[in-house]
Order: sequence, then structure tokens, then C-alpha cells
Amino acid sequence: MTAQVVTLAFSGVDAVRVDVEVQFTRGEAKFILVGLGDKAVAESRERVRAAFAGLGLAWPGKRIVANLAPADLPKVGSHYDLPIALAVMAAMGVIPPDALDGWAAMGELSLDGRIAPVAGALPAAVAAGGLGLGLICPQACGPEAAWAGETRILAAPSLIALVNHFRGVQVLSPPKPGALREVGRAPDLREVKGQENAKRALEIAAAGGHNLLFIGPPGSGKSMMAQRLPGLLPPLTPEELLQTSMVHSMAGLIAKGELSRARPFRSPHHSASMAALTGGGLKARPGEVSLAHNGVLFLDELPEFGAQALDALRQPLETGEVVVARANAHVRYPARVQLVAAMNPCRCGLGGAGKGACGRAPRCQGDYQGRISGPLMDRIDLQVEVPPVTPADLALPAPAEGTAEAAARVAGARALQTDRAAGRKGAAALNAQADGDWLETICALDASAKALLARAGEAGRLTARGWTRCLRLARTIADLESSDAVRRTHVAEALIYRRVAPLPSAIAS
Repeated sequence: MTAQVVTLAFSGVDAVRVDVEVQFTRGEAKFILVGLGDKAVAESRERVRAAFAGLGLAWPGKRIVANLAPADLPKVGSHYDLPIALAVMAAMGVIPPDALDGWAAMGELSLDGRIAPVAGALPAAVAAGGLGLGLICPQACGPEAAWAGETRILAAPSLIALVNHFRGVQVLSPPKPGALREVGRAPDLREVKGQENAKRALEIAAAGGHNLLFIGPPGSGKSMMAQRLPGLLPPLTPEELLQTSMVHSMAGLIAKGELSRARPFRSPHHSASMAALTGGGLKARPGEVSLAHNGVLFLDELPEFGAQALDALRQPLETGEVVVARANAHVRYPARVQLVAAMNPCRCGLGGAGKGACGRAPRCQGDYQGRISGPLMDRIDLQVEVPPVTPADLALPAPAEGTAEAAARVAGARALQTDRAAGRKGAAALNAQADGDWLETICALDASAKALLARAGEAGRLTARGWTRCLRLARTIADLESSDAVRRTHVAEALIYRRVAPLPSAIAS
């Protein structure tokens, strides 16, 4: 007696087909599970046995071989419990042999036969639909899986409910998608007094999706402004919502199937490891840079992060994806993020000038800022010095403009970028992602602007990457002014934001 049930194995946010084949043979009564499964998969034997006992089903007194094919593909996770149990039931005749045709299954079994929720229901439903199959999943995962669109979803609370459904005793209704949470009210820029230059840089970063670094003493408002960036950004598009939600599904962050159009804002502590930032661990889970996909990754106290962890972000910031390499597999996660960081000028936080200045300046500044590698700094488009807030600033009334006004300008600039890229092959929807011929097309400079940029390059202020990023930044500044051309003034402002003061000769030597 043989039966087969389809399930899915995850590789990042992608899922591949796995066939669970169960065969009853003569010989010693034993349950053998093969197919390169991890510890959780191996323990499925005991959970499936206990679930059968919980339902009052006698375990077959035969030699049972369950094979997870393809056999050379690593299988990770507890979601193989349900397809193994269904295949055994089909082989026993408890479920009609053809009842499981056209379905894939996933779910973890409790000892009493209930089907417990598992991570990855949304990407599994999307993959099942791509294979022309429906998805059988836990009841708690049904609202999440229902977001996959046309894919048939069968969400069951228990194994006995599935048996009754396939035998025609009861009918399980298809689940409805979970609620779509609207974008909540973000903190307002009106609460930030002073710091007009920094707020201007924040608006430019939001308009073009550029990376941003605030450098200033404690209490100058660096973190406060960074936390107001999500309020300037437009909601996720339907395509972006699906991409982001699939990553969150793999991390088990979707509760009750509820999705949100708010862009992710991830702010890991500076003690986070490289695996926590970029992904990895025992099951190659997504890291913070992937959980912030299509949103903002905020790194406060930037030099306090480990140097290896920070440098691991360099490739994802360029390619928009992160590859977690293992000896037997390479797992890819999307990582198209906007990096925003904040740091003090030196370890004591006061810097080398002004009242209460650091007594070890400029060496203290050089040592502290030197923890951040040059290649990572080169990937940050706007590097803004944030001065201390004075008592005179605090005494002023709230600014006339806040988040709503700045967000309207950001929306207008982004609309220009979207319209410009519409229908163009190889065109990036955001200036921060423009490259190659498309960048040359949208950033055609006049003679004076070219001369200014060339002088900056000749003075050693720009690398090749810095040249490209300066062009992108100038294009965004022009878009905020609704200017078709990128003029000299736009390039000049872009160069100001990319300027980094060289280390004093005493330190450099």
C-alpha cells in the first residue's frame, strides 16, 4: 500500500515542491523516515504516532517507510507533520486515496491531534498556487494564507476535522484574508525644534530612498528625526506589501493574518550579531535587513555595532538581497532597505569644539569614527552634522511645517520618479536605485554642473561609487523642486551632503 502527499520546503521566501511518499511493507513493525530531514523532521514520527492515538486510531502494525523526495534536498521544520500523517491515513484507507490530489499540506501536529500554526503560510500558499495546487494548513494560518489570491485554502483546526471533511461528514469553509491595518499616525516633525538642515536632509532621503547618517552630540535629536522618517514615506504598494509580508511570514511575525501597508521600521540594538542583522542561525532565518525590506533599517549608535556585522551590510545595500551561505545550501532573502544611522562624534559624545568639548580631540573622534569602514560610509548618500539644540531653539514655538507638509513634497517627488520610469525597460522607480544608462538619461548635466562635479572628483572627494550616488542625490533634489533638469545648484547641495571631513594629519599618520 502506497500513498503520496505534496508539501513544500522553504529556501528563503521561495518554496519548492516536496513529495511525501508512504509505503507499507512486510517486516518488523517500524516507522522509518528518510529524506535528509533535520531534528524537527525526525521527531515527526513521535508526534504523528501520538496524534493517531489522540484520535483513537490504531497505529498500523506494519513496517512503514516515509520518504521525503527529493532525497538530497535538506528538510527543516515541523510543518512536515501534517503531510506525513495524511499520507499514512491515505495508505490505511482512512482518507479516500484520491482525496488529496490537487492539494499541498503543511502543519505541525499536537499530541491530541490538533494542528498547530507554523511559519511561512503565505509563501507556501503562493508557491502552491504556482504549482496549480491548493494548500491545507492550520486554522490559525488560514487568514494569512488567504492573502495568496486565487490559491484554494483549506484551514483545519485538527486532524479529525480534515478526515471528516474528506469523507464528506463535514465541510470546512475557506478562510477569509486577515484584516489590512491602515497606516497609523506617525510622530510629527513639528515636535523637532531647530535642526532645519537635518530636516531638509531627512526630506531628501525620503524623496529618493537614499541612505542617511546623522552625526551629532547626545540630545541633538538624531534618533528623534530618524523615527519620524516613516511618516514621510508613502504606504506600501500591493506588490511591495506581498514581498514584505512573505519575509515577515517566514519569521512568524504575522498575527491573525493581519497585514499592514506601513513601511517596516526596524531598529536593532547595537549588540546585534552579524546573523541577527543579515540572517542566518540554525534555520537560516531572515535578519533585520530583510525584515526591513521595502522600509527603513535604523542603526542607532552606529560605531557601537560590531565591525564585522556592519561590513556584512555592504553587499545587501548594493544588490538589494542577502545571501546566507551554508555548506549544503545558499538561502536568498530580499533586502531592499533604506539605511538610516545615527552616531555621536566621539566616544564621550561631545566632539572637539564648543562648550564641554572632548579633552582628547581630535584623536578621540578619529578613533571612534574609524570604527566604521570607508566602503560602508561610501554607501551612505547623506552624511549630516547635527549641532546641539540651543535653549533659544527650545524656546521657539512649534515649526509651521510638520510631517504632513513634508510628506506631500515627498509624494510629489516620488510621483515624478514613478512617471519617469513607467514603461521604460531597466528603469528604477526610485532615484536611489538608478544605474547605468537610465542614470545617465535622467541625470544629464549642463556644462557648469559637470565642471563642479569634476572638480570635486579631481580633489579626491569622490570615489566612482560616490560620483554615481551624488548624481542620484542631485536628481532627487531637482525632483523636490519639480525641475526637469539637474542644475549646478542641485549638484552643489548633493556634494555638501556627501562631504566628509578628512582626519587630522596627526591621526592619519
